[in-house]
Amino acid sequence: MRRLIWVVVVLALLAVAFAWFSRSKPIPVALTEVTVGKVEATLANTRAGTVEACLRTKLSTIVGGRIDYLGVKEGDRVKKGQLLLKLWNDDQQAQAALGQTQIALAARRVDEACLVALNAEKEAERQRELRQRGFVSASREEAARTDAAARRAACNTAKADVTQSEARLKATRVEQGRVALYAPFDGTVAKIVGELGEYSTPSPPGVPTPPAIDLIDDSCLYVKAPMDEVDAPKISAGQSVRIRLDALPGKQLAGTVRRVAPFVSALEKQARTVDIEVDFAKAESVGKLLVGYSADVEIILASRDAVLRIPTAAIQEGGRVLRFDPASGKLEERRIKAGLANWELTEIIDGLVAGDRIVTSPEKEGIKAGATVVADDKVKAK
Repeated sequence: MRRLIWVVVVLALLAVAFAWFSRSKPIPVALTEVTVGKVEATLANTRAGTVEACLRTKLSTIVGGRIDYLGVKEGDRVKKGQLLLKLWNDDQQAQAALGQTQIALAARRVDEACLVALNAEKEAERQRELRQRGFVSASREEAARTDAAARRAACNTAKADVTQSEARLKATRVEQGRVALYAPFDGTVAKIVGELGEYSTPSPPGVPTPPAIDLIDDSCLYVKAPMDEVDAPKISAGQSVRIRLDALPGKQLAGTVRRVAPFVSALEKQARTVDIEVDFAKAESVGKLLVGYSADVEIILASRDAVLRIPTAAIQEGGRVLRFDPASGKLEERRIKAGLANWELTEIIDGLVAGDRIVTSPEKEGIKAGATVVADDKVKAK
């Protein structure tokens, strides 16, 4: 009898030991509390945006030729109307000099012809008076009037020659403008293609050729960013925006939507976007920015304060989350009703209360409803 009791006791201990060692070990998971705070509904650009200048022009001469004058270098500040580049045009300058000489000569001919015409008119008047007194014949008076009219016509023709010479000189100067580049606004020279003495070629239709001078006005900057075509109807001018620049890590800049493009860009068949332009809210506080900086924009559609919120990454397909039950140490599935959301936080309207702890690493193997878990701060949420 005593032996039987010992056998039963040993078997019971073995059963307990087996149950102890075969039990499932708690899975370490990342947990976070349901908190109360601010949640915003936002939209973000699909690809990196770019800092652009409000004024930027790529200048090329109208005709090709050898660079005879290059008055700037890359990075120089220039004033509106400043001569930047000029091609060889000695032939045009010679034509201009010839034109000025012709104008001077024509002006002298005007003086001569008009003086002769004035004298002829005086003589015609004298002949008229003599005819009235009967001292000369009518034919003599008529001849004097005809000569005066011819002299006056010659004077007018000489004046027309001056006008023609001036027009010819103006045309020559227009041709000179085809070989010179002037700054259309105050700005900075970003790029120069060509050196003194090299041949500069304008861009013919359909053949992209680098411009001779790329001029930008970096006193006025904005951000141009592509947004998904699905989000375009939600975007309008005046909406608040947060701007992040790779060159300024950890810093957010305020801005507003200035313009939404009225068409869709289809650079890729599967990536159709709508470009937006964003102004910096306080450009003077931004500091020195460079044209071409990459930028991300986040458009704020709506905002709510003091609402329940959880990390968006914790929500599984179908609006489900895994809540940690501290009494049993297990996970239970909860269906939630979400409100405003962005890529970081989601508003919870129903399904959770403040202080609940939920799983933020639901993709980890073995994480499901009914699993025994233990909080582990070393496990990062995906």
